[in-house]
Amino acid sequence: MAYLNVDHVSKMYPGVKALDDIVLEIEMGKVHTLAGENGAGKSTLVKMLTGTERPTQGRVMIDDQDAAHHASLYKTIAYVPQEINLFGNLTVAENLFMPFSRSHHGGLLFRRRALEQAARPWIERFKIAAQPGDKVRHISISDQQLLQIARACTNESMKILILDEPTSSLTETEVERVFRVVRDVVASGCGVVFISHKFDEMFSISDTISVLRNGRKIDTQPASKLDHRQLVELMSGQEVKTDARLQPEGGSGEVILQAEGLSGKGFEDVSFSLRRGEILGFAGLVGAGRSEVMQTLFGYLPARAGMVQVQGQEWRLGDTHYSIRNGLFYLSEERKYHGIFPGQSVRRNIGMALFGGTARGGMIDARRERERVASIVKDYDIKTPTMNKNIAFLSGGNQQKAIIGRAMACDPRVLIFDEPTKGIDIRTKMEIYRLMKELAERGVGIILVSSEMDELQRCANRIITMYEGRVSGEFHIDQASGNALVGAIHGHEGDGHAA
Repeated sequence: MAYLNVDHVSKMYPGVKALDDIVLEIEMGKVHTLAGENGAGKSTLVKMLTGTERPTQGRVMIDDQDAAHHASLYKTIAYVPQEINLFGNLTVAENLFMPFSRSHHGGLLFRRRALEQAARPWIERFKIAAQPGDKVRHISISDQQLLQIARACTNESMKILILDEPTSSLTETEVERVFRVVRDVVASGCGVVFISHKFDEMFSISDTISVLRNGRKIDTQPASKLDHRQLVELMSGQEVKTDARLQPEGGSGEVILQAEGLSGKGFEDVSFSLRRGEILGFAGLVGAGRSEVMQTLFGYLPARAGMVQVQGQEWRLGDTHYSIRNGLFYLSEERKYHGIFPGQSVRRNIGMALFGGTARGGMIDARRERERVASIVKDYDIKTPTMNKNIAFLSGGNQQKAIIGRAMACDPRVLIFDEPTKGIDIRTKMEIYRLMKELAERGVGIILVSSEMDELQRCANRIITMYEGRVSGEFHIDQASGNALVGAIHGHEGDGHAA
C-alpha cells in the first residue's frame, strides 16, 4: 500500500516545464530510488513531496489525502539535504533536537543536561562517533551526515524519509554506516526515498528505481530487473561508455611538486612527488587527512613542519595569494561555499580570474571580458542559456566546469581536485574525467582526492593512500589490486611500488 502518491504532477516555471505529468507510488517499508542526470527534475520533485512548493497541475497524496488541503500531512515527510545543513557552533545534542518545540524539549528555554541525556540513545543507534556536548564543527563529515539523518528521525511523525545524496563525499566504510541506518528505518516500517548518482549504492539499497529525464518519468522498475548499462541508457537516453580508463598518457615527466615531511592540522610527516602530466590520486577514509594536506599546500591551512618545492624552487606555505599567483589552485569539494560565488553570474564567476587580460586603466573592458568568458564557456562545454545566468542555477557538473575553466585561464602548473564529481551524474562525471586527462596531457600536474575507489582507479596514474594522518601506501595503478588499496586506507601497510 502506497503512503505517498504523486498523481500526474507537473510544475511550470517561467519558460520551463520542470516536471511533466509525474506519477509515482512510495510504499512503506521499502527503499524507492530516484535516478536521473543533473537537471532531470529530482530536486523539483522533492520540493513537491516536502511541500516547499506546490504543483502547477496534479496532486501530492499523503495517506490518501490531498496534501494541498491538509498541510499538516507534510510533517510526516522528513528530508535530509545533500549539503550539510547543521549549526557548527552548536552541540550535537542541540542540532539533533532542533527545533526544540517539535522534539518536545522546550522552546526558547531548555535543560541542557536533559537534552544531552536524551541524545545518547540516538548517538548510539546511529553510531555517531561524538559526545552530546561536542560542537558539530569538530566532528567528522561522515558523523555530521549521520547526525542529519538522526535529526530527521527524531521527528515522531515521520513516515517517509527522503535522503538526497547522503553519501556524496563518504568512503565505502562510511557509506555502509549510513546504509545500516537506512535498513533500520525501513525495518521500522517507514518508507525511504533515496537519491544518488552512485550506481553500486542504488543497486545495493533499493527495492525500486524510478528514472527521471528532462522532467518526465521514463520508467519504474524493481532494482533486481535493471543493470548498470540499462540504467545509464534510461537516464541519458543514449549509450554512455562507463568502463573507459582515462589515465593520461605518460605521466613520467619531471617532478613538478615535491613535499617532504609535511605536517599540519590532521596529518604528520607526509612526503610525495607529483610529476608533470600525471594524475596523482589520494585515497583514504573521511578524516584521514587528505583534504587537510591539500589545503596546507594551497596555503589555506598553516604547516607545522616540512618543506615543499615546485619545479625545484622552495614553495611559500601559508599564503593562498602566493599559490594562485604562482600557478597552484585548489578546487574544493564544497563548490557552493568555496568554489562559486552563488549570487553572481557565470560571466562574473569566470571573469574575476581574467582581470589582468581584460582591464584597461584599472577598469574592466566589458567587450574583452565577454569574449574571453564566451571562449571558456565554449571550450569547456559549460551548458548555460547565457553567460549572465546566475551560476547557482547551473547543474553541479556545469558549475564544476566553470570553476575548472576559471582556473585554467590563469595558466596553472598544479591543479588539486578535491572530490570533483561530488553530486554529479554519470555522463557529466565522464566529461570531468576526460577533461582532467586532457589538462594533464597539456602539462598540468593534477592531484585527485576522491572517496570513490573506481574514480581513482579509472583516472590516476598513481595512488597514495592515507590512514589517520599518515601515508600508508603508494601504488602504480597497473600494479594496484583493489584489496591492497582497501587494506592501505584501513591502516594496513601498502605493498605498492614507489615511483
